[in-house]
Amino acid sequence: MVGYPSYKDTFSAIRGLIEGGADIIELGFPFSDPLADGPVIQHASTISLEKGTKMKQFLNLIEKIRSESQIPLVLMTYTNILYNKGYEKFFKLAKSAGLDGIITPDMTVEESKEYIRAAKKHHLDTIFLVSPNTSKQRLHEIVRQTTGFLYLVAVYGTTGVQNKIQSYTISALKNTKKIAKKRVPVGIGFGISTPKDVKSYVKHGADAAIVGSSIIKIIEKTPSPRIQSAVAKFTKQLKSATK
Repeated sequence: MVGYPSYKDTFSAIRGLIEGGADIIELGFPFSDPLADGPVIQHASTISLEKGTKMKQFLNLIEKIRSESQIPLVLMTYTNILYNKGYEKFFKLAKSAGLDGIITPDMTVEESKEYIRAAKKHHLDTIFLVSPNTSKQRLHEIVRQTTGFLYLVAVYGTTGVQNKIQSYTISALKNTKKIAKKRVPVGIGFGISTPKDVKSYVKHGADAAIVGSSIIKIIEKTPSPRIQSAVAKFTKQLKSATK
């Protein structure tokens, strides 16, 4: 979450993710009504907003990352933020800064025509979400529209740490992989918090494991000077579980 608990700490965490071997970094931009997020990310979003995080800071952060690394960067935020800025205007600025893609969990394929058109014009990936109860017909349509990768939501509900992997999630992963085939990779997120989780999902065919809340919790409990090393250590453990 950009700006949580401070701009400086965000950048330290990003350096830790890069050092730990992350393949893609998802940068959350705070929103007042983050409907897809659980309490950990909601709290981080609230703190970021209270500290006055602005889109200009987000774009500056991307540029700063780009001065050190070419790791793929994806924005995760909500449609109202982008719509308010104007898709065309924002995507132009974001691409110029170095962004690679966008995740908007409340964007539906039925309402995405203008959004997709503007993103394509500026060569940004539009990453759509599907869930375990997405119908087969709708899943086919979302697979046709998503670029970069397809984001499979692992659980019914919001982001956060889960106690165990559900059998319906494994079933959904296998079905989603069949439909996505080789057109687009499938990343799975929501509730993934341990190397054991990552290993299990990769074993069942996931192309990527997406971890958010656990990393924010590490940032939350770690003194600022040690955030980079703590995040790097945890990321290395997650990455090792993919092999």
